[in-house]
Amino acid sequence: MNVIGCQSMYAPLRRVLLKHPRQAFLNQGSLDQQWQSLNYHGCPDFENAVREYDRFVELLNQFKPQIHFAPAAENTGLDSLYVHDPLVITERGVILGNMGKSARLSEPFAAGKYLAELGLPLLGRITGNGRLESGDLLWLDERSLALGQGFRSNAEGLRQLRELLGDLVDEILPVSLPYWTGPQDCLHLLSLISIVDQDLAVVYSPLLPVPFRERLLERGFQLLEVPDAEFETLGCNVLAVGPRQCIMLNGNPQTLLRLEQAGAEVWTITGDEICLKGTGGPTSLTRPILRSAS
Repeated sequence: MNVIGCQSMYAPLRRVLLKHPRQAFLNQGSLDQQWQSLNYHGCPDFENAVREYDRFVELLNQFKPQIHFAPAAENTGLDSLYVHDPLVITERGVILGNMGKSARLSEPFAAGKYLAELGLPLLGRITGNGRLESGDLLWLDERSLALGQGFRSNAEGLRQLRELLGDLVDEILPVSLPYWTGPQDCLHLLSLISIVDQDLAVVYSPLLPVPFRERLLERGFQLLEVPDAEFETLGCNVLAVGPRQCIMLNGNPQTLLRLEQAGAEVWTITGDEICLKGTGGPTSLTRPILRSAS
């Protein structure tokens, strides 16, 4: 089996990077000091966050991936809990992003250093004026990649990514993201869509660009619509641990029902402290390193 490779959103999860609240949040004092400047919706309670996260890890362990826990790192803050964003994982190695949120600029280097210690190869990094966060990357299949362009990822980041990927991809599709509530909030492409099988995606269509939505339909995707109220509670942020096997936040009953009606198995977690206040769902909490059918 390969040790690295994640050019899929839904292939079985074999190896994954996490960062525990004990290493990201550190303690209640750190939360009290940082949450407002990072535009959280409220101050997380540290002990409850630890309990929520431990239950999330217990659920992930049921699927038997190899789990790596990133250590605490100097100059990283609360947002480093959301390990998905700083790194792009390809069949040939790790690409370090360049964060659009200035408070997160050190995260790619901290996470990359840890993955290098695990022996994973570095393919490259996004530099200069390029901005790229992995929350804007959506693998439509193993050779096709959509990249959201908004406040967190830009055209120069896309250009550099295309150069680094080379013949690993056949197509990179730019997707223009809406202004929504402005630069202070986090709206990634993965805020609007989660692919949970080769032909099934959970979407929030009111914010999806029409050409991109039409492209999804042309590719044969069935689109499960997230209601307005459940978009606010991160109903669109669904982590596939395998084809049609999903983890999502509880409190999104209509989205859950639509997934089950489409033949998906769904497990739910509580994320009042680790997800809703920082607007990062189960996908954001995980950086898959290896997805593979075998």
